[in-house]
Amino acid sequence: MNQSISEDWNLIIEPKKSLFQLNLRDVWIYRDLWALLVKRDVVSFYKQTILGPIWFFIQPIFTTVIYTFIFGKLAGISTDELPQPLFYMVGITAWNYFAACFTKTASIFKDNEGLWGKVYFPRLVMPLSTITSNLVSFGVQVLLIILMMIYYFSIGTRFPLNAGILLLPIFTLLMALLGLGLGLIITALTTTYRDLIFLIQFGVQLLMYVTPIIYPLSSVPPKYHFIIECNPMTHIIEGFRYAFLGKGACSLFSISYTTILTFVILGIGLILFNKAERTFVDTI
Repeated sequence: MNQSISEDWNLIIEPKKSLFQLNLRDVWIYRDLWALLVKRDVVSFYKQTILGPIWFFIQPIFTTVIYTFIFGKLAGISTDELPQPLFYMVGITAWNYFAACFTKTASIFKDNEGLWGKVYFPRLVMPLSTITSNLVSFGVQVLLIILMMIYYFSIGTRFPLNAGILLLPIFTLLMALLGLGLGLIITALTTTYRDLIFLIQFGVQLLMYVTPIIYPLSSVPPKYHFIIECNPMTHIIEGFRYAFLGKGACSLFSISYTTILTFVILGIGLILFNKAERTFVDTI
């Protein structure tokens, strides 16, 4: 006996027709998964640790102390007449967020290879949850900056208020998108070249030294300015210092350059990610 069965589907999974197809609507539909992944990342960071969330404070504080002693006291590197701990803390906070977004996105395929082939979800949700969860530690470190500023203000140090403080959300967004774009490029390439993950580990550390974290841009010799300024993170770090402390190289040109380059890198990353997504289950 023939029996007709009608089925109503609320989701039809189809292959992407173009490398430029992002399926952002699907990302929004799976926003609950996005939130769960963020919660997983935050909880797993301090799960089964003795100090728990206190580690969010310990890392930037210890790094600032070491930088102050080695680069400030021993090496005597200029900090633009700003309090050395505060100067380093601002640079470390911005750099840590960018580096975390970059390195964790770069290993997305590798770290979650057991999940990709088992269940469907918009693959872009995974890297987006990574840059979102990193905002927690970033927010904690920004709080440390504010507490340090209050302390130095109480002992007589003055920080001029300026309109740069309104640009902090833009600088934060640029850091997230830049780290996302670079990470997507690397994670797409790691489906074929697995050793790129090892390159990233020390590549990020080397990149830090061509970014004005332990020194201000004003102390760089003129003949090296072009090299340092080609790095988009240079303008973001300087912008952060200008916003918080009133000193730093921040201009419309530097912001425009960083914004344009960030979106170019992000566009390339999304294209490569979409391309790798088609066959990554067979290669990872």
